Amino acid sequence: MRQNQMKEMPPALRRILLAEDNPVNRQIVIDLLETRGHYVRYATNGLEVLQALDNDSFDLILMDAQMPEMDGFQAAAAIRSREKQSGAHVIIIALTGLKAETDRVRCLEAGMDGYLGKPIRSDELFDAIEQSLQK
Repeated sequence: MRQNQMKEMPPALRRILLAEDNPVNRQIVIDLLETRGHYVRYATNGLEVLQALDNDSFDLILMDAQMPEMDGFQAAAAIRSREKQSGAHVIIIALTGLKAETDRVRCLEAGMDGYLGKPIRSDELFDAIEQSLQK
């Protein structure tokens, strides 16, 4: 059985920044990601996301849309604005309880590369990560 689990592992460890203000949701996602061997750092609002990006680099950001101080939409816009100057591009996948099609469109228009509704399902999470990183 352990051999099957090894086959499901991603080809390389990923450095992931999780932006999630809810401690229960945050721990669930961290546990899922760390089980797959990913390095995870978290932020509880958009301002902390920007600070984390000032000090570290990540393969992708899992961004809650609704957070205090600076929400995920504002944080994504700020990240994309910074990237215009640097030429870099970090992948941002929205994690949100907003599930209407208009919400998905809003996330993508804000500069996010993907969208996952809550509650998070592990298979959807890992599929979204791998698909986003292959683009």
